[in-house]
Amino acid sequence: MATETDSHGAAEAAGMPQLEFSTFPNQIFWLVVALVIIYMILSRVALPRIASVLAERRGMITGDLAAAEDLKRKAEDAEAAYNRALADARAEAARIVAEAKAEIQADVDAALESADDEIAAKVAESEKVIAGIRASAFENVETVARSVAADVVEAMGAKPDEQAINGAVSAQMGG
Repeated sequence: MATETDSHGAAEAAGMPQLEFSTFPNQIFWLVVALVIIYMILSRVALPRIASVLAERRGMITGDLAAAEDLKRKAEDAEAAYNRALADARAEAARIVAEAKAEIQADVDAALESADDEIAAKVAESEKVIAGIRASAFENVETVARSVAADVVEAMGAKPDEQAINGAVSAQMGG
């Protein structure tokens, strides 16, 4: 039992082996060896793969940016062409509208001239008819005036004198 207690007591006295100063050089050696191996693996295998992935991504980004610039330039060119076509279409539409207005105005002017000529002809015809009606009315008024004058003279009990009545009616009518 004494040997058990001695060996158990020696383990307790030793403590944690990582903290034993006598094993530090051995631990430092294996630490350096492990770090060198990790460095070699990283520098030879992992880092080149990461660098190639980064370079590929950088190339893709640069290519995408160039393609985006190219597409942007094409879009600007297309927009400029669209604006030119739109301006040309508006100018053409304005020209067509102006031509249509000119044609319509010419048709309206011709129609107005024709209507004016027709109205002038009807006015002249109406003036002739009115002149005829006036002349007829004037003759009728004269005839009625002579008849009324003769009836008035007769109603007064005198014998109407045809010449005197005609002279009086003519004098009153301005003729």
